[in-house]
Amino acid sequence: MQLIEVNDKKGVRLFHEVARYIYESDPNWVPALKMEIENTFNPDKNISFNNGSAIRWVLADDEGMLVGRVAAFINHTKNEKLDIPSGGIGFFECLNDQDSANILFDACKEWLAEKGARCMDGSINFGENMINWGVLVEGFMPQAYGMPYNKPYYGKLFENYGFRDYFQMFSYHKDLSQPFPERIVKFAKYLETRPGYSFEHYEKKNQQKYVKDLITVLNATWSAYMEDFTPIEPSEINSLFDSAKALIEEEFIWFVYKDGQAIGVVVSLPDFNQMLCHFNGSLKLFDLPKFLYLKRKKTITRFRVLMAGIIPEYQNSGAIAALFLQMLKSLESKPHYTEMELSWVGDYNKRMIKIYEQIGGVPMKKHITYRYLFDPNMPFERFTNSGGDSELRKDAMKNQN
Repeated sequence: MQLIEVNDKKGVRLFHEVARYIYESDPNWVPALKMEIENTFNPDKNISFNNGSAIRWVLADDEGMLVGRVAAFINHTKNEKLDIPSGGIGFFECLNDQDSANILFDACKEWLAEKGARCMDGSINFGENMINWGVLVEGFMPQAYGMPYNKPYYGKLFENYGFRDYFQMFSYHKDLSQPFPERIVKFAKYLETRPGYSFEHYEKKNQQKYVKDLITVLNATWSAYMEDFTPIEPSEINSLFDSAKALIEEEFIWFVYKDGQAIGVVVSLPDFNQMLCHFNGSLKLFDLPKFLYLKRKKTITRFRVLMAGIIPEYQNSGAIAALFLQMLKSLESKPHYTEMELSWVGDYNKRMIKIYEQIGGVPMKKHITYRYLFDPNMPFERFTNSGGDSELRKDAMKNQN
């Protein structure tokens, strides 16, 4: 076997070829844009490099045939907040061969241990968890944009090596031909009439205003739910909006305000994968006519709820249901959208699971974030969401607005 570090153009090409080889006859797989993957490993594009590092490898057999790939990364800023310093592995692809998978996992373990990590989580992203996170174990169907897809045997490759279930992530789907439950709609409409509450959808022309409001909400919300949370930077959100500018539906991104202050947000994006499947992983200038034709043809029929949050003080106000109601209203002029994917929600987030079920979501896919402890004598503990500002969360549970 030949383990090859990716450090030149040839290595980058091989890194992408591995996935194409593994999924060449799989109709569910949609190749991610090469540019987006490469931006993950570009220090000028990914702020995780500010106090972190990453490495990539491809694996070939003795005849030079590609059999796998993997990336390893570590974020020292996040580790400062953790009892057990952790590293991450991601972009893992491999043939159904445990020996090959073990070579890739061993390389990650050795590199991360040298960087000070005592465990590694996979398969995850070098950045925030909105995209490229988790190993798919149930629901092998075409995945929404940003949600990873893999072969059914991947879970076993991780588990046989010694990875254990750190937490599970569920994706719910909502058939938009079915109405939202009447009780939820009535409650949401009531909130719209309460003094001090107002709702606005995103506008491209005022992007900086809404980026600021989004960061306000997410930093307040996620700091209460993630023990290793580091504040989101405007550059991260601007990058997201800029990269998706051609596809953003302004009425799919909604904010709720109380007395002029942003207290909640739901961000949804059309499922770009329904168009990407026609472009083989790259978009070039000469693809523009085809892109515009597919967009005009309304090829995209599904959208994904990428993130949602209500600051803790207002989490019993019903504001999240009211935000979904705003999106529902916008669909009246966009009947070609027939499905909403709510992804993902962790098994530890019982509150959001309940909300997804209340609005009629049905669980369709399950991903697992695995953890491997370098010291086998160290006690393994699943992620239970006991970190973060737990007292703030407890107060929110009691607060009836």
